[in-house]
Amino acid sequence: MLPEGLGGSPGHSVQRGAAGYHSRPNVENCNPMSNELIANFTTSRGTIKVRLHAEQAPLTVANFVNLAQRGYYDDLNFHRVIPDFMIQGGCPHGSGTGGPGYKFEDECRPELKHNKPGILSMANAGPGTNGSQFFITHVPTNWLDGKHTVFGEVIGDGQAVVDAVRGGDKITSIRIEGDAAPLLAAQKARVDQWNATLDASGFKAK
Repeated sequence: MLPEGLGGSPGHSVQRGAAGYHSRPNVENCNPMSNELIANFTTSRGTIKVRLHAEQAPLTVANFVNLAQRGYYDDLNFHRVIPDFMIQGGCPHGSGTGGPGYKFEDECRPELKHNKPGILSMANAGPGTNGSQFFITHVPTNWLDGKHTVFGEVIGDGQAVVDAVRGGDKITSIRIEGDAAPLLAAQKARVDQWNATLDASGFKAK
């Protein structure tokens, strides 16, 4: 099978594995605890709830939460959808070529794997090139382990919405449930740098 990228350019690409796909495990249901962070993706196809892995990937989650709270993702689209692979969003240009104007390092952890549908992970152009683009898997994509930072997983019945998304469908908003203040405080130096870059680019919080 020929490789296919996540992004609209070589800048955010991963290879689609040649192995056959596995049967889909049930996506875990969740009754969020008070110390959990849940991202609510409101899309043109419905709502996707994602549990964020703030303890294992604190920098990545802090970046995602900060962008979401600033309204960065509001009204962007899923610019790249490959059936039986993944849906990708987070590009401000809607083409797969854009980002927030900064990059940060990977947080790949051996316990966080692309081993089932509904894995939320960062798109990148190689090590240390994370920005704002992310993808959510349709199926296990184990060949991406160690190359892309897993930082969340779909909970409840949100996988049905993931599977229904088509290219060009809109992300109306992403809102965060839970107290993100301690996480953002712990990553304050980096968050301040990111916000300075966003402000300098002319992006205004919505």
